[in-house]
Amino acid sequence: MKFTRALTLVVAMVATPLMAASNNVVDNGDQLKQKLSDTLGVEVQSLNQSPVPGLYEAITNRGVLYVSKDGSKLFHGNLYDLDNGMKNLTEAALAGPRMEAIKPFEQNMLVYKAKDEKHVVTVFTDITCGYCRKLHNQMAEYNDLGITVRYLAFPRQGVPSKNAVDMEAVWCSADPLKAMTDAKAGKQVSGAKCDAKIAQQYQLGQSLGVNGTPAIILEDGTMIPGYQPPEQLLQVLDSVQ
Repeated sequence: MKFTRALTLVVAMVATPLMAASNNVVDNGDQLKQKLSDTLGVEVQSLNQSPVPGLYEAITNRGVLYVSKDGSKLFHGNLYDLDNGMKNLTEAALAGPRMEAIKPFEQNMLVYKAKDEKHVVTVFTDITCGYCRKLHNQMAEYNDLGITVRYLAFPRQGVPSKNAVDMEAVWCSADPLKAMTDAKAGKQVSGAKCDAKIAQQYQLGQSLGVNGTPAIILEDGTMIPGYQPPEQLLQVLDSVQ
């Protein structure tokens, strides 16, 4: 990788989807994209005007970066709108593209569907994570509140690992939903192989900024890191409608 030690921390801390839409044109866009690629080793997917005059917003395969028009200065971090309730402008820019990146993986999700569905959340989960188990143990409560939970795999030990192999066994089980419940109860799930795309799910999570589990993606693409109790999650979901 072409990161310097400092820039490794800058770029790796925030991840993003692989696409973004904007009508703002950057005159020297090709040169800036090439400079960022050559200097940092990132792939720039889009380069647009940012909400701050004088800064461009670069959305890459490894992070969101803000760069000066002449390409001499780099800024990393979230932008907030002080006049709009401290709205996180960086998160808002990522929400739509994040959902687009998830769509191709819908067929790989393990879905616990609410009978009276009001909301759908996508959760990057691990079978050994304590708070993932806590969330799963309350699945009936989420469902009773009208919240459908869709799981994607994020083995915390990475890929390849025993963790990833165990999660593949869950996804490839004859009854994956029961196998997930068993695995999160600490039971051993019989090994099975299939095209579960565990590695791809893990890589997707990394590209979206997941660095721990559970990570909850709301319907608007907003990501909430960490466990949320059923009633609290419902309040959040109702507030973003």
